[in-house]
Amino acid sequence: MAKASPSEPVLTLDGIRKSFGSKEILCGVDLSIHRGQIKVLIGPSGAGKSTLLQCINFLVVPDGGRISLEGQPVDPSDRKALCRYRQQVGMIFQDFNLFDHLTALGNVEIGLVRVKKMKRSMARERALAELERVGLARHAHQYPAELSGGQKQRVSIARALALDPKVMLLDEPTSALDPELIGEVHAVIRELGAAGMTMIMATHQIGFARALAQEIIFMENGVIIEQGPPDQILDDAQCQRTREFCAKITELGGHG
Repeated sequence: MAKASPSEPVLTLDGIRKSFGSKEILCGVDLSIHRGQIKVLIGPSGAGKSTLLQCINFLVVPDGGRISLEGQPVDPSDRKALCRYRQQVGMIFQDFNLFDHLTALGNVEIGLVRVKKMKRSMARERALAELERVGLARHAHQYPAELSGGQKQRVSIARALALDPKVMLLDEPTSALDPELIGEVHAVIRELGAAGMTMIMATHQIGFARALAQEIIFMENGVIIEQGPPDQILDDAQCQRTREFCAKITELGGHG
């Protein structure tokens, strides 16, 4: 696949729609992101943020619209093409999604062996390097049950990074963590951003969003209400509903 030019988005969504039963969750969402950008999705529960991220990764198949990576539309019915696409669009979940029977090292290297068809010795070397990158090299041989929530989430980030994704999707990556563990995951995400990783993240951590994002996207009822630079959206939004939401979530302690 040819690389995107500097002026061409890495990932483009055109008119993404999704319904569950009679309820429309996404109502024709358009979104694009360029290489090295970080975009943060905010909005109330039920706004469609998680569903949008799942649609981007085709964990949930959209009912309508088109998703393109580096200008090439993705056909979810082509299983080989979809597998290649998912290697390039990493996904970090709220609840870690680790294999309990594998060590931290095993969780990271399994994708390299099974998906990338890498020799186990090379996979182990790469997996150890990614665990080192997220500060967990000395925990490589521990199982998920022996790790804290923050450590588990860092293992899941290392697992995604090992596949060399072009884009990372993060769905409320700290929502399952105790407050004292949030900072260690935020630190890893900040380092990824500083290294130029392209990311789309849903979060309620408004202060973190302000510090990290180039653009904040406010969603409600399956549509993008407003988007723009953090200071504009959080401090001087054009839409009254955006202002109300940002004021409330800051008041409730979403500033961390």
